[in-house]
Amino acid sequence: MKLKVGIFGFTGCAGCQLMILNLEDELLDIFKRLDVCAFPLASSEMRDETLDVAFVEGSITTEEQRRELEEIRERSKILVAIGNCATLGGVQAIPSGLKTPEERLREVYGEVLWKIEDSKPLSEFVKVDAELFGCPIEKEEFVELLRYLLRGYLPPARDYPVCLECKFRDNECLLLKGEICLGALTVGGCKARCPSLKVPCLGCRGVLKDEA
Repeated sequence: MKLKVGIFGFTGCAGCQLMILNLEDELLDIFKRLDVCAFPLASSEMRDETLDVAFVEGSITTEEQRRELEEIRERSKILVAIGNCATLGGVQAIPSGLKTPEERLREVYGEVLWKIEDSKPLSEFVKVDAELFGCPIEKEEFVELLRYLLRGYLPPARDYPVCLECKFRDNECLLLKGEICLGALTVGGCKARCPSLKVPCLGCRGVLKDEA
């Protein structure tokens, strides 16, 4: 029996959904075992069925989005937050002085008819079963997650920092060179993409949780 999945997006750039679309050959075999019931970015065909897995990108910024997220959660056995907007709130969650979200919106778009609130991650509103960090997500992590789900399991959470991946790649430590690098504090999984190019880690995957 095929795994019924839905892929949804809220406030964000849709880069994580585009990353999924760009997988092409990597997903060719896996997608034969999936029944994609909803993927608005790729198809207008939508089936309101119970989902085995819902992949959700983007942060929540309006009451309407919150209600839609709750509806997705209600009909999904597993909900996976994909990307920094969904897991951390994204760039749009960064405070901007003393201005309200409405004031910031008005500066860009003028008077608007909709009301927005502070941008928040999905976990502020519903239970999230798994998270994929990154902006955008790493395609290898997404494929790995799908393989776990097809076997009926959730993958273990990443409990190691980017620093460890630097060690695996014999990268020269940027901290020892006097550069400010956040690899020691940041959730691993990106294969030390930036430090491998001698660019300090900016912590885009979020802070590693202290389980102690």
